[in-house]
Amino acid sequence: MSRAVDVKAELTQSLKYLHLPTVRQCYEEVARQAERESLSYERYLHELVQRECEERQENRITKMLRESQLRLEKSLEAFETKRLPPKAARQMRSLLDGSFLERTDNVLVFGNPGSGKTHMLQAIGQELVRRGHRMLFITCEMLVQELLIAKRDLKLSRLIKKYSRYEGMIIDDLGYIRQTREEMEVVFTLLAERYERGSVLLTSNLPFSKWEGIFKDPMTTAAAIDRLVHHSIIVELNIPSYRLEQARNNVQALGDELTLAPGAGEAASGSGLRPPPPAASPKEEVDVVSS
Repeated sequence: MSRAVDVKAELTQSLKYLHLPTVRQCYEEVARQAERESLSYERYLHELVQRECEERQENRITKMLRESQLRLEKSLEAFETKRLPPKAARQMRSLLDGSFLERTDNVLVFGNPGSGKTHMLQAIGQELVRRGHRMLFITCEMLVQELLIAKRDLKLSRLIKKYSRYEGMIIDDLGYIRQTREEMEVVFTLLAERYERGSVLLTSNLPFSKWEGIFKDPMTTAAAIDRLVHHSIIVELNIPSYRLEQARNNVQALGDELTLAPGAGEAASGSGLRPPPPAASPKEEVDVVSS
């Protein structure tokens, strides 16, 4: 018995040393299962290794999702694909396989505010992370601040190298907030460094014809567009604002509820919808008593 206890303790310690926490937690349970089902040693070992691999993959995906800064509520299940134009819907389906990342193609999504650009790319980003791709989501405003701080501290190349670890970099709302020329120069530096090295996925409310207002210089604008458009997939969401549409639906639903409410046209006194009759004045009360 003491030798059996020693073997278990030594095995547990060895599994800790080998960093196999899942095997350490379940090897006894799987051993009992192997006895009941008369599994071979190979099948027993395969089951243990399989569980360890699955747990590690799940933990890896969880960590990558956390590092990606993607908002988990902006998932594919929560995205209303039926609102997309047919061409955009086909493009979205093709992007989910992640092959564009292997080609280092860019994805440029244009549309009016509220058309679902950000949600679309966040949903795609989450699915790609679950397929094992490293993604990063950041707004253009936050990106500019990080780049400027790194430039001030003489660490710009180090930061750009850090971004290069991500196969896909989602930059949200390019041109939504007006930036200075100096601020957009660091963004151009990043785009130039990622050209044909890593995919850029960005959203913008502005067409290319208005990008000179973003980069402040015709030559820089042309160079930025050239690097982004070469090897790119352009998605146009020419659809109404989802937020505005949802607000209208909520107002309409509220109006329907008020219309269909029992006694909506003849609210009883005291219900809060019709003011109570005015109280009698002291003189009127005396007259009533006298009569």
